[in-house]
Amino acid sequence: MSSTPALPIDETLEFRPRYDQNGLITCVVECARSGRTLMVAYMNENALALTLQTGEAHYWSRSRQEIWHKGATSGNTQSVVDIRIDCDQDCLLMRVNMPPSASGHVAACHTGCESCFYRKIVRGQDGAPILAATDR
Repeated sequence: MSSTPALPIDETLEFRPRYDQNGLITCVVECARSGRTLMVAYMNENALALTLQTGEAHYWSRSRQEIWHKGATSGNTQSVVDIRIDCDQDCLLMRVNMPPSASGHVAACHTGCESCFYRKIVRGQDGAPILAATDR
């Protein structure tokens, strides 16, 4: 039985984000107040630089192939509280605050929901996986 050699542990304090073959890094976005996962998006080097420079979330839109300033058109901006990077430096965790709308509603999702994760996978009567709505 052969064993795979262990990768060296990277505990450096040098910021070295590892982008994928498309030049993107995954960014998990969390509400700083509640800890709720709001969304998952992608950043390229420019989007990350704009986020760090402005303190507001910028992403790379894979569908539009352009920088996306979150909330620029919807008003649902994300103010960055902090950004963490995982041990491999290939995934970001960004904690944000989002101002509520005039009605007091906060929406990170393009559907108008607070979180993009408003459905959960459950088993149907036949045992097959189906989706069930959670709190929107």
